[in-house]
Amino acid sequence: MTRTLFDDQLPPPRPEPEVPADGPLAERLRPRTLEEVVGQQAVVGEGAFLRRAVVEDRVPSLIFWGPPGTGKTTLAQIIAGATERLFVPFSAVTSGIKDVKAVMAEALRLRRAQKRRTLLFVDEIHRFNRAQQDAFLPYVERGDVTLVGATTENPSFSLNAALLSRCRVVVLEPLGTEDMKRLLRRALEDSERGLGGSGVDASEEALDSLAQLASGDARRALNLLELVVVDRASAGGGILDAAAVERVSQRKVLVYDKSGEEHFNLISALHKSLRESDPDAAVYWLTRMLEAGEDPAYVARRMIRFASEDVGLADPRALEQALAGWESFHRLGSPEGDLALAQVAVYLALAPKSTALYRAHKAARRAVAERPAEPVPPALRNAPTRLMKEIGYGEGYVYAPDTEDGVGGLDCLPPSLAGERFYEPTDQGFEERLRRRVADLDARRKTARRRRDG
Repeated sequence: MTRTLFDDQLPPPRPEPEVPADGPLAERLRPRTLEEVVGQQAVVGEGAFLRRAVVEDRVPSLIFWGPPGTGKTTLAQIIAGATERLFVPFSAVTSGIKDVKAVMAEALRLRRAQKRRTLLFVDEIHRFNRAQQDAFLPYVERGDVTLVGATTENPSFSLNAALLSRCRVVVLEPLGTEDMKRLLRRALEDSERGLGGSGVDASEEALDSLAQLASGDARRALNLLELVVVDRASAGGGILDAAAVERVSQRKVLVYDKSGEEHFNLISALHKSLRESDPDAAVYWLTRMLEAGEDPAYVARRMIRFASEDVGLADPRALEQALAGWESFHRLGSPEGDLALAQVAVYLALAPKSTALYRAHKAARRAVAERPAEPVPPALRNAPTRLMKEIGYGEGYVYAPDTEDGVGGLDCLPPSLAGERFYEPTDQGFEERLRRRVADLDARRKTARRRRDG
């Protein structure tokens, strides 16, 4: 049973009780020392920060940031055991400020009365609001407890600055393929805590398949392994192959949080692949998002924005394609409509790129924000009444289509912006023609003005 702070008769810290023999494989194989940890060498390897802190018994308050199955809870338990701290799990889902203060007060009392130190482990710490996070501050600052928070969310966004500044952020990465295979082999060979007595072994292809299916999540890898080994053992044991893994696991469960950092990482990958004009990467990241459950309408909206912002008038059809893809998906739904979105992604990747339109709009917004809102030049004003005509509305206006040059030579910007250039076409795609067109119109406008003024 997990120890708590509210038992005055607690014995000295000791390892947690063994998980029952029929408990989940991931729990039975949970590392008990830093030496048993697979992967995360940048954190627990020789000379790494966390190993030094544990060896020297100078562990600061920590925030473990990483995806599921990377060892956040495990490392917290190992630290508590190695430094003889009471390990106190705390729920960020069910606890409020009152609970925080009660736990902290008891930790302070035990520290003073019994010289016992406490490691307070807060899983999903990002779920605490600002007021709840602030409740930790005085206790963490004084060292009354060693706070270890675990989060799958970027702490820069999910934790307030005051708490974050008092903790050391430790980034945990998804396990790589070789580390994952090493963990799986250990599980298959360990007859005490693992599956060593099952009569089942695994081919390299099966281990590769399991590692890929787990997407860096050690817990998921072990759960999948247990499923396929039980299935094979019921058939008499033998060598586990990739086909058996695929049959039992059925499909890959992608790591994805539609409201969290991975959501933004993947849409960023899609955007940057489109900008790089890499159709293979673009269709891959698009598919990753759709297969993981992203809202297709969100992806479609982002590609419509891309069509204007990053392609612009270098290919005017890009916006048409993006809108058509969204409409096609709306009519077809998934999975048939997914192909329309893939078509848009490939089209946008291969389209010539220009941010000239984006820069023009941004510059115009800046001019509107920073310059005085000057009156519309008289020649451009509508004059539907005689009074308006008498006071100069519309005076000097020339109907451009009827002129020899196709322009009237008018100054259409306010006087303070005369000659300002917002849209500068590039030499990419259709914009090369537009650049020549702009230069031609400039020349015609100058001719028209000379003719008008001369």
